[in-house]
Amino acid sequence: MDNFTSNWLEELLSAVGSHLEAQESEAAIVVVGGATLSVLGIVDRTTKDVDVIAQAIRDDDDNWRLTPPVPLPEALQKAVALVGRDYGLAADWLNTEVGAQWGQGLPDSILQDTEWRRYAALWVGFAGRQTLITLKLFAAVDQSVESVHYQDLLALQPTPSELVTAEEWVLGQDTSEHFPKLIQDLITHVRRDLQRD
Repeated sequence: MDNFTSNWLEELLSAVGSHLEAQESEAAIVVVGGATLSVLGIVDRTTKDVDVIAQAIRDDDDNWRLTPPVPLPEALQKAVALVGRDYGLAADWLNTEVGAQWGQGLPDSILQDTEWRRYAALWVGFAGRQTLITLKLFAAVDQSVESVHYQDLLALQPTPSELVTAEEWVLGQDTSEHFPKLIQDLITHVRRDLQRD
């Protein structure tokens, strides 16, 4: 699979938006993971896909309301497939696998800290700092400190208060007896590594 730079990601999203425009349609999605970290300039690395955690709809007061990403609107699916074909990408270059998180709930911060950008007829919300810190902490719990999730967490340079907020949410994701200690150990490691920077 190709690895996407931030510039290429934005080109692909623009192409999706153009295809939506040609269909006289519009869509809005919220993206997390490596694509967001790359586009927002938080990390300087490539990513292999675009992780869609939610769809978004504007309410009567012009505020965004999030809904699960599955299924994506037919027009958006078609646009994504056309861009994949045109650029020779894997079928899952933009996917909703992370949308499974809806089963246990999204971080409370997601609507407040999302940064919205428009690509023709496609609105993309890039999850903000607190949401990214929270999701990366959760993803890194059962992985080594060499994992991309842990390295991304360090790149975000979370403050003590941001870690506390993230920890509160992550604790609710797993009720097993050993889980709280895993989180505490990870946070201790993060603090030590950040002090060495």
